[in-house]
Amino acid sequence: MRKTSAVLATLSLAVLALTGCTAAPTFAGAACDRSGSSSVADSVTVEGDLGETPDVTVFSPVKSSSTSFSDAVVGDGETLTTSVQPLVLDITFYGGDSGDKLYESEYNGDLSRVHNIAYWAQRSPGLESVLECATGGTRTVAVLTPEDFGETNVEAFGLADGENVVAVIDVLDVHLAKAEGASQFNDARGLPTVVRAPDGTPGIIIPDSAAPTSTVTQTLIEGDGAKVEKDSVVVTNIMAVGWDDKTVVSSTWGAEPNIGIAAKELVGATVGSQLLVVAPGAEGASATAIVVDILGTVPVPEQ
Repeated sequence: MRKTSAVLATLSLAVLALTGCTAAPTFAGAACDRSGSSSVADSVTVEGDLGETPDVTVFSPVKSSSTSFSDAVVGDGETLTTSVQPLVLDITFYGGDSGDKLYESEYNGDLSRVHNIAYWAQRSPGLESVLECATGGTRTVAVLTPEDFGETNVEAFGLADGENVVAVIDVLDVHLAKAEGASQFNDARGLPTVVRAPDGTPGIIIPDSAAPTSTVTQTLIEGDGAKVEKDSVVVTNIMAVGWDDKTVVSSTWGAEPNIGIAAKELVGATVGSQLLVVAPGAEGASATAIVVDILGTVPVPEQ
């Protein structure tokens, strides 16, 4: 589980220093066709339950001039709509010529292994197109070209020249991409105003007035998901802006989300909610306005 930064210890939130914020790339409607390729389905048989190490037979050699996929199981969970939306997956790679297993992930049922498509695409670029618009609970079989598997991977596994790679991917869970729910009315006098890009990325407008002298928490959007408990492990996106200089101090938008034990300000809120928290600075430091999107909760990992 990712650790949190002392800068925002009041909220137990991780911090990534940024000079600004950018909207996350979203998948166009045309990219959401998951009809897949029948040739991929005919090249591999996969047995076993989702989340367990699959029993795979590759009818090698598997040849393809482009990366393609077929959904062996279609889940009914959340849909992946951006490359930075939180997800949990297990994956196994096989040589397309040899049929030999090259790599497998943990398959340990730990749903706190939250990353995003961008994280996996850094390791194997073709996974981005394979995972676009997949739903939680889906098992996908893909054939990756050497270029889409990644030059470093091709060399590391000693693959033959031009050898494709077969991937079996279990999308165990998909969390929300942004807060979703009912907008709430708040008396915003003396407090920041929050605006949002279409992908949910917030903008925080600090008023020309003194910051509150004690912590203030407001619910901006009320989601209809599970309630955050005292010991819940929550998946969040944050945006923090300094009160005095009105610049972005930190953000997880466009990067990986934060995973951590719920701070007291989040307890009682529901998944899908967006909160505004204004935390006064310690020992003369500037106050900070923080917008928190609660994207999901995960089971506490077993020790």
